[in-house]
This record gives sequence, structure tokens and C-alpha cells, in this order.
Amino acid sequence: MVPLNDENPTSKTAFVVYSLIIANVLLFLYEISLSEVELTQFFYSWAVVPCQLSNNCSVQLPTSPFPEWLTLITSQFLHGGWLHLGGNMLFLWIFGNNVEDCLGHVKFLIFYIACGVLASLSQWFFSSGSAIPSLGASGAIAGVMGAYILRYPQAKVLTLLPIGFFITTVRIPAFFFLGFWFLQQAFYGVASLNAQANIGMEGGGIAYWAHAGGFVFGAILGPLMGLFGSSED
Repeated sequence: MVPLNDENPTSKTAFVVYSLIIANVLLFLYEISLSEVELTQFFYSWAVVPCQLSNNCSVQLPTSPFPEWLTLITSQFLHGGWLHLGGNMLFLWIFGNNVEDCLGHVKFLIFYIACGVLASLSQWFFSSGSAIPSLGASGAIAGVMGAYILRYPQAKVLTLLPIGFFITTVRIPAFFFLGFWFLQQAFYGVASLNAQANIGMEGGGIAYWAHAGGFVFGAILGPLMGLFGSSED
């Protein structure tokens, strides 16, 4: 299922969401301008490398002049391909504007970054010995989705639904769309515990625990930061 938009109206301008999208796109354009060797060094400098964060790498890796904890933030602005970038920015655009309206610009930015950090730590907990760089905005955006499902459970999400060789659109309540997405990430996360060579950070694939962790932390932090109140900035 691919979301297109939702029916929940908003009147404010989501400055932070648009700024985040622009920042992610600009950094990706910089990434694709690098040579393969330069890009590898760039990822090892700015993406999360779990074993470096744990300080227990069993292999020699490119070093970074920056503290490894900083990558918990910088990795949120890096992507591994056009589809990775496009999918993340689509979800951020659809669900982020409403959450930003509720929290306000400043608190939304803090919320977004905090969810991304906690999502990365969730994945690191299960893959602390991995030497593969982990990057992407997925964990932070999962946090946005966790807040969204609490605030707008009945909002309708216009969704592309492939049926065999045909594609149609349906409107699905956010509660079902995001709830199914979360259960899917949690299921694959559990499955990856027994197949770490193929799934998750250990295989350089999808960080399911980051998605599930980000979603849960977003659902927790959102109300604590005023998700159900009125924004003041």
C-alpha cells in the first residue's frame, strides 16, 4: 500500500516539514555527486555504524574525526537511493504537516530529531555488532506516524492498492493503515532476530526495529510534547 494523501485539513504552513524535505534532497544530490570511494567514506563518517557506536568493531573500518554519537542525528538526512529518498519524503509530507500543526514548529523539530535518535538506538540494540552503515529518515518519520495515529485515527488516507495487474485507490482510516504498517515492521523485526544475515542492518537492508521503535517512541513523545493541545509557535 502506498499513501497518496489524507483528508485531514490543515491551514498552517508546515515550515519544518518542507525544510526537512529540502535538506534531505540537497544532501542526496550531494551524495550522488561523490565517487564510490568518497561516498563510502562519507557514509562511514556521517551514518550510524553500530559497532563503532558500541566500540566493539571486529574489523578495521574507515575512521571519522567526529564523535560517533553525532551520527544518530546526521544519519537521518542521508539516503541510499532515489526510491529510499522518495518513499521517506512522501510519508513525511503526508503525515508530518498535521503533526507539525499540533506541536508547533520548534517542538516538532525537537520531536522529529528525538524520534530519529531513539529509532536508531532501537535498531542498534538488536544489531550492536554490525559494521554496516545505517542511514535514512525512516525512524524519525515512523515517530511522526506514531503521533499521527493517535491524533488523527479516523483521517482517511488515499492509498494506491495493487490488485493483480491493476492498481486502484481506496481511502483507508489512518488507524488501520498505520496500524498495519507498524505490525508489519514489528513482525519483520522479530523475524530478523533469526535471520540477521539477510534482513535489517546486519544485511544492509531495512532497519525494521528502527521503524517499530520510532513508531512507539513517537506515540509516547507526541502526547508528552503537546500533541493534543494547541501549538504556540
